[in-house]
Amino acid sequence: MYDKPQVTAIGHFINGQHATGGSRSQDVFNPAVGNAEKRVALADKTTVEAAIAAAQAAFPAWRNTTPAKRAEVMFRLKQLLEKHADRICRLITAEHGKVLNDALGELQRGIENVAFAAYAPELLKGELSRNVGPGIDSWSEFQPLGVVAGITPFNFPAMVPLWMWPIAVVCGNTFVLKPSERDPSAAIAIAELAHEAGLPPGVLNVVNGGKEAVDVLLSDTRVQAVSFVGSTPIAEYVYQTGSAHGKRVQALGGAKNHAVVMPDADIGNAVNALMGAAYGSCGERCMAVPLVVAVGDATADAVVEKLQTEIAKMKVGPGTDTANDMGPLVTREHCDKVRGYVEQGVREGATLVVDGRGIKVAGHEKGYYLGACLFDHVKPGMRIYQEEIFGPVLGVVRTESLQQAMEMIDAHEYGNGTCIFTRDGEAARYFTDHIQVGMVGVNVPLPVPVSYHSFGGWKRSLFGDLAAYGPDAVRFYTKRKTITQRWPSAGVREGAVFSFPSHR
Repeated sequence: MYDKPQVTAIGHFINGQHATGGSRSQDVFNPAVGNAEKRVALADKTTVEAAIAAAQAAFPAWRNTTPAKRAEVMFRLKQLLEKHADRICRLITAEHGKVLNDALGELQRGIENVAFAAYAPELLKGELSRNVGPGIDSWSEFQPLGVVAGITPFNFPAMVPLWMWPIAVVCGNTFVLKPSERDPSAAIAIAELAHEAGLPPGVLNVVNGGKEAVDVLLSDTRVQAVSFVGSTPIAEYVYQTGSAHGKRVQALGGAKNHAVVMPDADIGNAVNALMGAAYGSCGERCMAVPLVVAVGDATADAVVEKLQTEIAKMKVGPGTDTANDMGPLVTREHCDKVRGYVEQGVREGATLVVDGRGIKVAGHEKGYYLGACLFDHVKPGMRIYQEEIFGPVLGVVRTESLQQAMEMIDAHEYGNGTCIFTRDGEAARYFTDHIQVGMVGVNVPLPVPVSYHSFGGWKRSLFGDLAAYGPDAVRFYTKRKTITQRWPSAGVREGAVFSFPSHR
């Protein structure tokens, strides 16, 4: 049993006000100490329907608000997020466990998406062609869908929601957000700031909950589109269920990102980059690098030796201590799951070079800590190679050539991100041109696109045709309408034309 301090209740944010709803609730733990410090209400069908109704009621007026005025709200929100960054980051660290600097990095990437959304007047400009026929003009415009929804994961409680709703609402939609019930406070705090920035009641609503809440969003006919980020099995479920109910769906799933290290790479720089990519945020990132594919045994030996040296320098402890490099995992259950993968890797014959399972953090003995783990001689077919671990476990795979490395990457079911470390421009160009992965880095371990590009993997890492944020998000949250217009001259009467119209 855990020691129970005073518990803070977390509800929902509906129609511009805090709300309660749902007969069930669950604990929200501080993973650094293993205590339940908050309790979140889990929305039932009635609560989610109330949020959808608020969004639907707000839509007509918000749709007719000028893009410039919508953009003004985003400008003010950006300022408020920057002003309250410390508070939001502390909420993230208290519920997720990531170190404060990592939380700040997450929030800053989210703020960049708010800044992109502030370009709404430019983003929503249509296309005009005059005189497509005699006295006939034609133009296209991008109109909002209506009520749209977002379902977001625990690992980025601020950034991923900010991928979704800012661009959705500047396009004229209204939004229902269901964040992860494991770390819900940041989403609520940011919704409060959006309301303070001038977002009208009902335009953004936040409901906390589990599968019951998700299923309402996927089936309610008033919801026109759903965006999701999470594991591949749930992404596939969301995509299939939402699509079956006639919704536009964008569902981002899991990943197993490979980093190729060539014999000519700067090993020191490559390993420093890999340390952050593998162990930052405890590996709880869909763009983390859990696999290093070393070309040649000499390369692999050098990488493993250098990784061991750097891992020995790592500091693990509560995320509130800025001296720490890595905090705890998000829940006890997830920590146990990751430990299970380490045990599985040993059983399957991989060499456990660094074992982080014995780590103890003084004064935080009940926290969900796992030190950095490093495997060598990982092979395709092993579970630690095939499955997304989502923890601080890095495996080194040995190959004989770049071509063999690329064949391994292309054969994997996921195609989210990958990277190559090399000094050879020809090898880098060949890799980026031919690898079957959606986001590729060259000497960049986490090739996460900036806000004015779009984020999305290939294969079973993305279900749907459009990626997240950036230009693709504008298309996802709008529908194109093309208008062709002619004003005949006064007093001129024309005869009937029965042939199909053309520009002639």
